[in-house]
Amino acid sequence: MAFDAGKADDGMNIVILTGAGISAESGLGTFRDKDGLWTKYNLDDVATPEGFARDPALVHDFYNARRANCRRALPNAAHRALAALETGFRGEILVVTQNVDNLHEAAGSRNVVHMHGELLRALCAQCDHRWDAPEAMAPADPCPACSQPATRPDVVWFGEMPYQMERISAALGRANLFVSIGTSGNVYPAAGFVAEAAAAGAATLELNLEPSHGVARFAETRHGPATEIVPAWVAEMLARS
Repeated sequence: MAFDAGKADDGMNIVILTGAGISAESGLGTFRDKDGLWTKYNLDDVATPEGFARDPALVHDFYNARRANCRRALPNAAHRALAALETGFRGEILVVTQNVDNLHEAAGSRNVVHMHGELLRALCAQCDHRWDAPEAMAPADPCPACSQPATRPDVVWFGEMPYQMERISAALGRANLFVSIGTSGNVYPAAGFVAEAAAAGAATLELNLEPSHGVARFAETRHGPATEIVPAWVAEMLARS
């Protein structure tokens, strides 16, 4: 089902899924970037509960480096465009991001779900307390709530359940339009969102640098740099809102 932006109205619900591609132009690399941070580590060692149990110092060092990169990064034109859409569109906008950076919020978006957690937050594996992460974390850091040395980054690792799935599913069921931006289309459960939204009657649109693995699932696609195609699409939506 293709979406006619000319029919936008006050009751419209838009769910926007964002992935690493929207932050790449802010200097935060995707999983597949040559010589990127991820290529220097085995994901089983730094992005699984088992890896953390084996060598928490290695995992903390890895995420300390990612956190430092995140703190230096600035939102780009695509992030700012989505924030402007939330402010100016006469309907409901929910951004569901696979990214653990804070660039959507830094750009001004407020209705954001971090399904894979937040790099700038810390989690106690003992009592589930969460708090703002310091610049650097270490295995011996005590939890501010229970004092146990069980602190870890508040990110979802492989094998763990993404956050707020019930809220996301409910939003997909109400959506008139589902938009996927900067995602590979091959990581579940996010890769299944387009089918879930379409089954509920939503129009579907892919905005990506190049066709994703799931491009055939979308009724409409636009390809190019996120900083170009996302602001252009948002301008169309706001002009018809």
